[in-house]
Amino acid sequence: MSASRTMNLVVLDMAGTTVADGGLVEQAFTAAAERLGEDPATMIDHVRATMGESKITVFRHLLGGDETRAQQANVAFEEAYGELVAQGRIAPVPGAAEAVAALREQGRTVVLTTGFARVTQDAILDALGWRELVALTLCPADAGGRGRPCPDMVLAALLRTGAVDDVRRIAVAGDTSYDMLSGVRSGAGIVAGVLTGAHDEAALTEHGATHVLASVAQLPALIEEYEA
Repeated sequence: MSASRTMNLVVLDMAGTTVADGGLVEQAFTAAAERLGEDPATMIDHVRATMGESKITVFRHLLGGDETRAQQANVAFEEAYGELVAQGRIAPVPGAAEAVAALREQGRTVVLTTGFARVTQDAILDALGWRELVALTLCPADAGGRGRPCPDMVLAALLRTGAVDDVRRIAVAGDTSYDMLSGVRSGAGIVAGVLTGAHDEAALTEHGATHVLASVAQLPALIEEYEA
Protein backbone atom coordinates (compact mmCIF):
# COMPACT_ATOMS: atom_id res chain seq x y z
CA MET A 1 0.00 0.00 0.00
CA SER A 2 1.51 3.34 -1.02
CA ALA A 3 1.27 6.16 1.51
CA SER A 4 -0.47 8.28 -1.12
CA ARG A 5 -3.44 5.90 -1.06
CA THR A 6 -3.93 5.73 2.71
CA MET A 7 -7.28 7.38 3.33
CA ASN A 8 -6.74 8.72 6.84
CA LEU A 9 -9.52 11.33 6.80
CA VAL A 10 -13.14 10.22 6.38
CA VAL A 11 -15.85 12.88 6.10
CA LEU A 12 -19.38 11.55 6.59
CA ASP A 13 -22.72 13.25 6.08
CA MET A 14 -25.32 12.82 8.83
CA ALA A 15 -29.03 12.73 7.84
CA GLY A 16 -29.56 9.97 5.27
CA THR A 17 -26.01 8.66 5.53
CA THR A 18 -25.24 7.90 9.16
CA VAL A 19 -28.57 9.04 10.61
CA ALA A 20 -31.94 7.61 9.50
CA ASP A 21 -34.52 10.36 9.87
CA GLY A 22 -37.38 8.83 7.88
CA GLY A 23 -38.29 11.91 5.86
CA LEU A 24 -38.10 14.39 8.75
CA VAL A 25 -36.41 16.98 6.55
CA GLU A 26 -39.48 17.17 4.31
CA GLN A 27 -41.80 17.23 7.34
CA ALA A 28 -39.82 20.07 8.92
CA PHE A 29 -39.76 22.05 5.64
CA THR A 30 -43.52 21.64 5.38
CA ALA A 31 -43.99 22.87 8.95
CA ALA A 32 -41.67 25.84 8.34
CA ALA A 33 -43.44 26.84 5.12
CA GLU A 34 -46.83 26.67 6.80
CA ARG A 35 -45.63 28.79 9.73
CA LEU A 36 -44.69 31.49 7.21
CA GLY A 37 -47.98 31.18 5.34
CA GLU A 38 -46.33 29.62 2.28
CA ASP A 39 -47.61 26.63 0.31
CA PRO A 40 -45.18 23.76 0.89
CA ALA A 41 -46.45 21.90 -2.18
CA THR A 42 -44.84 24.52 -4.43
CA MET A 43 -41.49 24.08 -2.69
CA ILE A 44 -41.08 20.37 -2.09
CA ASP A 45 -39.55 19.47 -5.48
CA HIS A 46 -36.76 22.00 -4.95
CA VAL A 47 -36.27 20.76 -1.39
CA ARG A 48 -35.86 17.17 -2.64
CA ALA A 49 -33.48 18.20 -5.42
CA THR A 50 -31.26 20.18 -3.04
CA MET A 51 -31.07 17.69 -0.16
CA GLY A 52 -27.68 18.09 1.51
CA GLU A 53 -27.44 21.82 0.82
CA SER A 54 -27.25 24.36 3.63
CA LYS A 55 -30.86 24.93 4.63
CA ILE A 56 -30.61 28.73 4.75
CA THR A 57 -29.41 28.67 1.13
CA VAL A 58 -32.46 26.62 0.14
CA PHE A 59 -34.80 29.10 1.82
CA ARG A 60 -33.07 32.07 0.17
CA HIS A 61 -33.80 30.49 -3.20
CA LEU A 62 -37.38 29.53 -2.37
CA LEU A 63 -38.21 32.97 -0.96
CA GLY A 64 -36.73 34.95 -3.84
CA GLY A 65 -33.72 36.24 -1.94
CA ASP A 66 -35.75 37.86 0.86
CA GLU A 67 -33.13 37.50 3.61
CA THR A 68 -35.44 38.35 6.50
CA ARG A 69 -38.02 35.76 5.49
CA ALA A 70 -35.33 33.23 4.66
CA GLN A 71 -33.91 33.60 8.16
CA GLN A 72 -37.41 33.29 9.68
CA ALA A 73 -38.07 30.18 7.63
CA ASN A 74 -34.73 28.68 8.61
CA VAL A 75 -35.43 29.23 12.31
CA ALA A 76 -38.87 27.67 11.88
CA PHE A 77 -37.33 24.71 10.05
CA GLU A 78 -34.69 24.14 12.72
CA GLU A 79 -37.35 24.36 15.46
CA ALA A 80 -39.64 21.90 13.67
CA TYR A 81 -36.80 19.46 13.01
CA GLY A 82 -35.62 19.78 16.60
CA GLU A 83 -39.13 18.96 17.85
CA LEU A 84 -39.21 15.82 15.70
CA VAL A 85 -35.77 14.80 16.99
CA ALA A 86 -36.93 15.37 20.57
CA GLN A 87 -39.86 13.03 19.88
CA GLY A 88 -37.36 10.25 19.20
CA ARG A 89 -38.00 10.23 15.47
CA ILE A 90 -34.38 9.59 14.43
CA ALA A 91 -32.11 6.58 14.75
CA PRO A 92 -28.66 5.57 13.50
CA VAL A 93 -28.50 4.02 10.04
CA PRO A 94 -27.97 0.31 10.85
CA GLY A 95 -24.26 -0.32 11.15
CA ALA A 96 -23.28 3.35 11.03
CA ALA A 97 -21.86 3.67 14.53
CA GLU A 98 -20.06 0.36 14.06
CA ALA A 99 -18.62 1.60 10.76
CA VAL A 100 -17.31 4.75 12.45
CA ALA A 101 -15.75 2.62 15.19
CA ALA A 102 -14.15 0.37 12.56
CA LEU A 103 -12.76 3.36 10.66
CA ARG A 104 -11.25 4.75 13.84
CA GLU A 105 -9.78 1.34 14.72
CA GLN A 106 -8.15 1.39 11.27
CA GLY A 107 -6.39 4.58 12.38
CA ARG A 108 -8.54 7.03 10.45
CA THR A 109 -9.91 10.38 11.61
CA VAL A 110 -13.69 10.60 11.12
CA VAL A 111 -15.61 13.89 10.84
CA LEU A 112 -19.42 14.24 10.72
CA THR A 113 -20.89 17.06 8.59
CA THR A 114 -24.39 18.42 8.03
CA GLY A 115 -26.35 21.06 6.15
CA PHE A 116 -28.24 21.84 9.37
CA ALA A 117 -27.41 24.61 11.82
CA ARG A 118 -25.25 23.77 14.84
CA VAL A 119 -28.23 23.72 17.22
CA THR A 120 -29.91 20.99 15.17
CA GLN A 121 -26.69 19.06 14.65
CA ASP A 122 -26.11 19.06 18.42
CA ALA A 123 -29.70 17.93 19.06
CA ILE A 124 -29.14 14.94 16.73
CA LEU A 125 -25.81 14.06 18.34
CA ASP A 126 -27.41 14.22 21.80
CA ALA A 127 -30.46 12.19 20.76
CA LEU A 128 -28.20 9.42 19.43
CA GLY A 129 -25.63 9.63 22.22
CA TRP A 130 -22.98 10.40 19.62
CA ARG A 131 -21.15 13.30 21.30
CA GLU A 132 -18.07 11.12 21.78
CA LEU A 133 -18.41 9.16 18.53
CA VAL A 134 -16.02 11.34 16.53
CA ALA A 135 -13.41 13.98 17.28
CA LEU A 136 -14.98 16.69 15.12
CA THR A 137 -18.42 17.64 13.80
CA LEU A 138 -18.96 20.47 11.31
CA CYS A 139 -21.93 22.50 10.10
CA PRO A 140 -21.80 25.16 7.35
CA ALA A 141 -21.19 27.99 9.85
CA ASP A 142 -18.05 26.19 11.06
CA ALA A 143 -16.60 26.38 7.54
CA GLY A 144 -17.31 30.02 6.71
CA GLY A 145 -21.03 29.70 6.02
CA ARG A 146 -21.02 27.97 2.65
CA GLY A 147 -22.56 24.51 2.82
CA ARG A 148 -22.65 21.85 0.14
CA PRO A 149 -22.23 21.62 -2.82
CA CYS A 150 -19.25 23.84 -2.00
CA PRO A 151 -16.24 21.82 -0.77
CA ASP A 152 -15.74 24.01 2.30
CA MET A 153 -16.76 21.55 5.03
CA VAL A 154 -14.55 18.79 3.61
CA LEU A 155 -11.62 21.19 3.38
CA ALA A 156 -12.36 22.52 6.87
CA ALA A 157 -12.18 18.93 8.13
CA LEU A 158 -8.71 18.67 6.56
CA LEU A 159 -7.56 21.99 8.02
CA ARG A 160 -9.01 21.38 11.50
CA THR A 161 -7.68 17.84 11.88
CA GLY A 162 -4.45 17.88 9.89
CA ALA A 163 -5.13 14.18 9.42
CA VAL A 164 -3.73 14.00 5.88
CA ASP A 165 -1.32 16.00 3.74
CA ASP A 166 -3.14 15.54 0.45
CA VAL A 167 -6.82 15.96 -0.46
CA ARG A 168 -6.60 12.73 -2.45
CA ARG A 169 -6.28 10.91 0.88
CA ILE A 170 -9.76 12.02 1.97
CA ALA A 171 -12.80 9.74 1.68
CA VAL A 172 -16.21 11.43 1.55
CA ALA A 173 -19.53 9.62 1.91
CA GLY A 174 -23.08 10.93 1.57
CA ASP A 175 -26.55 10.20 0.27
CA THR A 176 -27.18 13.23 -1.96
CA SER A 177 -26.01 14.73 -5.24
CA TYR A 178 -24.66 17.70 -3.31
CA ASP A 179 -22.60 15.41 -1.07
CA MET A 180 -21.04 13.99 -4.23
CA LEU A 181 -20.35 17.42 -5.75
CA SER A 182 -18.81 18.61 -2.49
CA GLY A 183 -16.51 15.58 -2.41
CA VAL A 184 -15.49 15.95 -6.05
CA ARG A 185 -14.81 19.67 -5.68
CA SER A 186 -12.66 19.04 -2.60
CA GLY A 187 -10.46 16.64 -4.58
CA ALA A 188 -11.24 13.66 -2.34
CA GLY A 189 -9.88 10.32 -3.58
CA ILE A 190 -13.04 8.41 -2.64
CA VAL A 191 -16.47 9.97 -3.07
CA ALA A 192 -18.89 7.28 -1.99
CA GLY A 193 -22.64 7.55 -2.46
CA VAL A 194 -24.92 5.56 -0.17
CA LEU A 195 -28.44 4.41 -0.96
CA THR A 196 -29.97 4.94 2.51
CA GLY A 197 -31.08 8.52 1.90
CA ALA A 198 -32.42 11.05 -0.55
CA HIS A 199 -30.98 10.20 -3.97
CA ASP A 200 -30.66 7.09 -6.12
CA GLU A 201 -27.64 5.49 -7.75
CA ALA A 202 -28.13 7.32 -11.05
CA ALA A 203 -28.15 10.75 -9.37
CA LEU A 204 -25.16 9.93 -7.18
CA THR A 205 -23.14 8.63 -10.13
CA GLU A 206 -24.11 11.55 -12.33
CA HIS A 207 -22.75 13.98 -9.73
CA GLY A 208 -19.40 12.27 -9.37
CA ALA A 209 -19.64 9.27 -7.03
CA THR A 210 -16.57 7.07 -7.42
CA HIS A 211 -18.41 4.25 -5.66
CA VAL A 212 -22.05 3.59 -4.70
CA LEU A 213 -22.75 1.51 -1.59
CA ALA A 214 -25.92 0.07 -0.15
CA SER A 215 -24.97 1.68 3.17
CA VAL A 216 -22.19 3.43 5.04
CA ALA A 217 -21.70 0.12 6.85
CA GLN A 218 -19.78 -1.03 3.75
CA LEU A 219 -17.36 1.91 3.80
CA PRO A 220 -14.57 0.48 6.01
CA ALA A 221 -14.22 -2.53 3.72
CA LEU A 222 -14.33 -0.35 0.61
CA ILE A 223 -11.52 1.88 1.86
CA GLU A 224 -9.33 -1.09 2.76
CA GLU A 225 -9.97 -2.56 -0.70
CA TYR A 226 -9.12 0.78 -2.34
CA GLU A 227 -5.86 1.03 -0.41
CA ALA A 228 -4.85 -2.51 -1.33
